[in-house]
Amino acid sequence: MHADQLVVSPSTVRALIDEQFPQWRDLPLRRVSASGTVHEIFRLGDGLAARFRLQPDDAKLVWSEVRAEAAAARELADRTRFATPEPVAIGAPGRDYPMPWLVQTWLEGTVAIDDDPSESDGLATDLAEFITGVRRIDTRGRRFSGFGRGGALANHDEWIQECLTRSEELLDVDALARIWQALRELPRGDSPDVMNHGDLLPGNLLVHQGRLTGVLDVGGLSPADPALDLVSAWHLLEAQPRQVMRACLGADDQEWERGKAWAFQQAMGAVWYYVDTNPAFSEVGRRTLSRIIADSAR
Repeated sequence: MHADQLVVSPSTVRALIDEQFPQWRDLPLRRVSASGTVHEIFRLGDGLAARFRLQPDDAKLVWSEVRAEAAAARELADRTRFATPEPVAIGAPGRDYPMPWLVQTWLEGTVAIDDDPSESDGLATDLAEFITGVRRIDTRGRRFSGFGRGGALANHDEWIQECLTRSEELLDVDALARIWQALRELPRGDSPDVMNHGDLLPGNLLVHQGRLTGVLDVGGLSPADPALDLVSAWHLLEAQPRQVMRACLGADDQEWERGKAWAFQQAMGAVWYYVDTNPAFSEVGRRTLSRIIADSAR
């Protein structure tokens, strides 16, 4: 999926585990087929999962990131009724893999990208409940880091322009450019930063019979725009359930529109970047943009 992507083979993972965590030497290991774009996931036995970052970076920086991910997972654990993975151990570089890696608990379930729950009012209420629970976590004086989504929308202009250029053969870029011109101007007002999951995509949500059962990839838990987690309304839900979710959250017009804007920003990159290498994820972006176009036309 990435030009500089590392090859993380089962034999490499087996060697790393056997050397660093001999207590798990006898547990079966298998690669997990998933639509994720950041990590390669291997299931270890019945209860564990090992996560390996796909793109190389400075090992010291990745040590810091992996420790932060583990801390975020511990902070979120048991704060809502929905299952989330918990950190178990951090592995060191070695045996053909140059960065630290994380072992966490495995959660059973079906990701929403494989079991479309888009018409479910129940999922809408569950998402609102999860978001509310995350918002209740104390920021402890922390604020948006300035990196990625969750700050000022207009700061993403350059990225959106690149996405529009690269999407000319894939999307109605004229319509999307007009939508972004309006979204980028949305005011933040005086809304303070609150805690957000930060990446509520279909591939990170476990569902059963149209209800939310678990939430994955929790390492990005951090303070940001309260509207950031509202991306889930556009990534996952059709019009009627979206309104159910909005009513449960009590989102005003400005917050709701900013949530749409953050979903737009995320979806624009997903379509062209992954169109050949991760078609399922690219399609998530297309579906999100279709919902935004339809809503903007009302």
